[in-house]
Amino acid sequence: MTQRSRKGADHSEQCCSFCGTPASEAPLMFNGGDGASICSSCIEHGYGLLLEHDIIAGAKPRNAKGGKGSKGNKFEPITREDLMRPAEIKSFLDQYVIGQDAAKRYMSVAVYNHYKRLLSKGKTEDVELDKSNIVLVGPTGTGKTLMARTIARLLRVPFSIVDATALTQAGYVGEDVESILSRLLQAADYDVEAAERGIIFIDEVDKIARNGDNPSITRDVSGEGVQQALLKILEGTVVNVPPQGGRKHPDQQYIQVNTSNILFICGGAFDGIEKKIAMRMNTNAIGYGAKTKQRIDESNIMQYIQPQDLRSFGLIPELIGRLPVLTYMEPLERKALRSILTEPKNSIIRQYQCLMSLDDINLVFDDDVLDYIVDKALEFKLGARGLRSICETIMMDVMFDMNTSDGGEFRITLDYAKSKIDRAV
Repeated sequence: MTQRSRKGADHSEQCCSFCGTPASEAPLMFNGGDGASICSSCIEHGYGLLLEHDIIAGAKPRNAKGGKGSKGNKFEPITREDLMRPAEIKSFLDQYVIGQDAAKRYMSVAVYNHYKRLLSKGKTEDVELDKSNIVLVGPTGTGKTLMARTIARLLRVPFSIVDATALTQAGYVGEDVESILSRLLQAADYDVEAAERGIIFIDEVDKIARNGDNPSITRDVSGEGVQQALLKILEGTVVNVPPQGGRKHPDQQYIQVNTSNILFICGGAFDGIEKKIAMRMNTNAIGYGAKTKQRIDESNIMQYIQPQDLRSFGLIPELIGRLPVLTYMEPLERKALRSILTEPKNSIIRQYQCLMSLDDINLVFDDDVLDYIVDKALEFKLGARGLRSICETIMMDVMFDMNTSDGGEFRITLDYAKSKIDRAV
């Protein structure tokens, strides 16, 4: 084998036997017998060819389906053997979400039917199964986002959270509705097939409700127009998705995504909808056919929510029809908040104890401190999110001043917790 030299290169300089690159220009040069050499660029190119022709098993070429940065079988299609029954899905949710039994049952059945629908493709020729998109209604801090995130973790599918308040009708400055799919593509490492099996959680969906009862006859920025733009995506259509976002990169090539098999979960606080539920349930007709008032549990009126209540709140009927599964989140009571602090696998107290244990410090909370944290969360009316903010206030000085070199134990007492909260308030 003879060495070839690039034109203009020093003939005495060692060159790659394949491409002729001089050693001075190659990142790395490997020498073989009889004076043969090969540069690292040629080795890299040869390795890519081996992958492309499946000569090396167990690896994917760079341009294989799965996209840039593909993580192999991270989002493998779920099989019928892997699919858990609704009772098993609820048991998994119980490990991370405290209470909310009604919402867990609805979510478990809807998710089970959705993925059973995906697995039945080509097996049900006579009956076409529709999607079971979900809408979660409940006060802030009751676990709507946590519920959706836990479901995605269980099913090993791409999951993304988008905020409906950032969406605007096409033609206005802001995020187009199609941008919610670009978030899902990013979560799937641009694997289109995986993204088309994913879950999208649209948060704050109540913020795009129209203000009046009359339908809008003109374009609006972020109300009814956004609801109308969501219709086809929720139902199922092929969307041209800008992979890098909306208008900032006008020359980018679009990626086509079919939303027919994407599960959409919409969540919102719907602040004030309790009054509309109460008005509907206490409405009396006049005359002999009048219905008597129903006895309702005023402490949890959200359990009586119906689709017509969402319509009276400001969602258009077409959008409500594409969200067939309607369930509610119960307001968190004292017992539930106390359990959230310590019982779930990712409970707040366990997280702080884990952080301190990394510095060989054993963190201990007295029981009366946990009760005090719950009392303050109920006082501030922030739900489970309030627990985290209160704990952060108590722990800030501990984590800043702690001498990590000595290790040992640190106990949080009631007097210490009160002093930190009183100073912050």
